[in-house]
Amino acid sequence: MREKLYISKYAVIENGSISVDNQEVFKSEAETFSGFAKLAYQHLNMTYPKFFKMDELSKLAVLGAESLLNKDDEGQDIALVLANKSSSLHTDLKHQESISDASEYYPSPAVFVYTLANICLGEVSIRHRLQSENVFFIAPSYPVALMENYAAYLLAAKKAKKVLCGWVEYYKGTYKLVFYMVESHGTKEHNKIEIQKIIN
Repeated sequence: MREKLYISKYAVIENGSISVDNQEVFKSEAETFSGFAKLAYQHLNMTYPKFFKMDELSKLAVLGAESLLNKDDEGQDIALVLANKSSSLHTDLKHQESISDASEYYPSPAVFVYTLANICLGEVSIRHRLQSENVFFIAPSYPVALMENYAAYLLAAKKAKKVLCGWVEYYKGTYKLVFYMVESHGTKEHNKIEIQKIIN
């Protein structure tokens, strides 16, 4: 019988709001994700100029990790297991626009580097000095069972002490993030139905 999993904390970002453990910690009236991201960056007291060079998906992931992780988590053995449905399509389309017209052909390396969804894993890892396992899945809806099984394997195999799981979706200005920390001990037992409800 597999050991029980526990969720120690979770964060949700959507509609100009950041909530941690069901408590709203930041609210913005910004009309665009760009405006929201800048204000959230300031609210979280981040000092990380590289943030402004990232694509929108990576900015969203970094804001989620910043809301969930603290200084004690930096450099720790925390695996990242994330998913979304649009992959990096928003950035892919930007890149396509830059190369579709032969007369205006000018692909931007700064855009091209973000044409893979898993780049956001790297950005979170760099920001928090994480060197553990990470994987990014693409699925039409949040694959709760897959994420649970993957997290359980990583913990049981001692490949990580904690696993940050979640959904990070950005496409054409619409965004939603749900990150939660899975551990092998705690008080709040992992609940598939509750996770699915939060994400959907």
